[in-house]
Formats: sequence, C-alpha cells, structure tokens
Amino acid sequence: ADLFDGIVMAEQRFHGEGYQEGLAEGSHAGMAEGRRCGALHGARIGSEIGCYLGFALTWHCLLQKCTDEKNSKKMKALDSLIGMIQKFPYEDPTYDKLQEDLERIRGKFKQVCSMLNIQSDFRIGTERSSLTF
Repeated sequence: ADLFDGIVMAEQRFHGEGYQEGLAEGSHAGMAEGRRCGALHGARIGSEIGCYLGFALTWHCLLQKCTDEKNSKKMKALDSLIGMIQKFPYEDPTYDKLQEDLERIRGKFKQVCSMLNIQSDFRIGTERSSLTF
C-alpha cells in the first residue's frame, strides 16, 4: 500500500517542491530587480534635485549684490527653493510624501525660472541629464 501511495502522491509532492523552489528563486530575483530599479530611480531623483540646488545657489550668488525690489522677490523665491531642497528627505525612502514634496520642488523651480525669464527643460536620459536654457 505504501508503494502505491508514493506513486500516486508523486505528482502532488513534485508540484509542491517545484512551487517552493520557484517561490524562493522568484523572491530572490524580485529583490535583485527591486534594488536595481530603486537605485536607478533614486539616482535620477538625486541628479534632478542636485541640478535644482546648483541652479538655485548660483542664481542666489548672482543676485545677492542687487538690492532692488524685483531682485528681492527673486531672492525670496530662491531662498524658498533652497529651503525646500535642504528639507527633502534623501535618506528616508519610506517617506510617504516623497513624491508630493518632489512635485512641490519642481513647481517652485519652474516658478523661479519664470521669474528669472529662463526657459528650463530638465531631461533625464539614459546617457546623461541636462538642464538647457
């Protein structure tokens, strides 16, 4: 009776073993793919934010010497953009409002560009990122 149970139950046993092996392999492959995708996405966001910060700091230095009313508003907008970038939670990938804050920074950047009469086009490509004027 035991001999026949082994034969009859072989399909079910092999199915269960195959499922467990596939689950383990899929989990490992999924983790590796998730890490790769996360690193790529994080690098893109970091590049974009870094570009915004460099842009804002440069213009802040350029406008610092001018003290008229027009430049005062531009300086306030630049200070706001710099502050938003400095508060951005780079180290916390679980931050639940990361995308919202990133959109606010993008909006503030566009506002600053408009105030400075600069057409901005931030593109992230596979080869390089660029900010064109």
